[in-house]
Amino acid sequence: MTYTLEYKNISKAFPGVQALDNVSFKMSGGKVTALMGENGAGKSTLLKILSGDYQPDEGKILINGEEKRFRSPHQAIKSSISIIYQERQLVNTLSVAENLFLEDLPGNRLGFINKAELRRRTQEIIDTFGLPIRPTDIVGRLSVAYQQMVEIMKAYRRDSNIIAFDEPTAPLTDKEIVILFRVIQTLKEKGKIVIYVSHRMKEIFEITDEIVVMKDGHYVKTLQTAETSEQELVRLMVGRDIGDTYANLNRNDKIGDVLLEVNNLVTDYVKDVSFKLRAGEILGFSGLVGAGRTEVMRALFGADRIISGEIKLEGEVVHFRSPRDAIGAGIALCPEDRKEQGLILGRSIRDNVSMPVLLKVKKGVFLDVGQEEELAKEAVRRYGIKTPTTEKRVGELSGGNQQKVILGRWTSDKMVTKILILDEPTKGIDVGAKAEVYQTVCDLARQGIGVIFISSELTEVLGMSDNIIIMHNGRITGTLSREEATEERVLELAMLES
Repeated sequence: MTYTLEYKNISKAFPGVQALDNVSFKMSGGKVTALMGENGAGKSTLLKILSGDYQPDEGKILINGEEKRFRSPHQAIKSSISIIYQERQLVNTLSVAENLFLEDLPGNRLGFINKAELRRRTQEIIDTFGLPIRPTDIVGRLSVAYQQMVEIMKAYRRDSNIIAFDEPTAPLTDKEIVILFRVIQTLKEKGKIVIYVSHRMKEIFEITDEIVVMKDGHYVKTLQTAETSEQELVRLMVGRDIGDTYANLNRNDKIGDVLLEVNNLVTDYVKDVSFKLRAGEILGFSGLVGAGRTEVMRALFGADRIISGEIKLEGEVVHFRSPRDAIGAGIALCPEDRKEQGLILGRSIRDNVSMPVLLKVKKGVFLDVGQEEELAKEAVRRYGIKTPTTEKRVGELSGGNQQKVILGRWTSDKMVTKILILDEPTKGIDVGAKAEVYQTVCDLARQGIGVIFISSELTEVLGMSDNIIIMHNGRITGTLSREEATEERVLELAMLES
């Protein structure tokens, strides 16, 4: 049979925000349907209504023509619906096998878990995906990329009729993306309804059959992927033509003296890394997942132990025993995993933005809430964070807006930032906001701030960087200027055994 899913006159409001307004559209099985729109367009809210996380204020969901209302995610899963969110839904202290079969653990005749059968079934799925992990591996000890693949395998194991992927490739390497796309193609051939949410245009045109465009909580249009263009999509999503993003940037053309010098850095994950960052330079770091880019930055930020090597800041040798020391010296980090390492999800935008500068926003022994509020409002204005108030909990924001809160924190008027480390800074950010973030990064470089820019999107690294350092297996395998760098050359060095 051909499965159908229809959103009919769906509306959903939160305090101060109309997230969805009378949204209606239909999709069917045997196709991959993209759901596209800027952050705050309503994409995640639609998925959460489908999954039973949220209840609509008005309207209904029809599956195969029959009205369905899920009161919990458990009900949705039992009705053959799986949602893979940007933020992983895993139990980090359990094994890969236990996470995959958590609600359906195989038992033996005595009522105990049949561990041999559990491992066997899990290994079959791992083999299907071709991953170098084991059923017994503890999920919390895996890389972010492999954790994401476990999340995807969990949905695959359920063999659901409706599967939604929300920014699934953000932490994945090209190799893992190929695996994912092969799995999606298999689901499509089985007649499943596949919903695909991504801000990566290349992926949209590679994997999808049709595109549903959302804007400000409204349904805009359904397009056939083969019959549209990136320019048309951007106009429908953003309401304007953003042109050639990188060519239009106002860059810094006056790179200054050496600001940061790293000599022969060795950690548990990094081997003999040396490089220099100049004032006003955007220094890109490229490499496959596991290359060691993030680990270098954690060491610079005082988060990981340095075994040997030397770090000089403005010519002086520095020793950071903690991130607090690094922040005090003017080094800021936007981490790869914003949920686990970058934000306090239960606190407000205001609290998260002012966190590193609390000593500077005091009146006597008390915090000056007015100054905190001004910092938060400036972050909301500068980055276009979609929120009715700075008191909104960060955990209630979309993934892209959460990333903007981190950027707002490190670029506030109270921060004295000399070096800004951006690890996947546009992860989950829509195409219109990306252009704004890129220009902000260039503006910071023009102010003399040294920027380290890590991204898994190769076009982004090529488009943003003055110079690019390429890593493989914990070592630097090459350095290229913007003029020298091409996709082919960077990939060649990223796979080079040093």
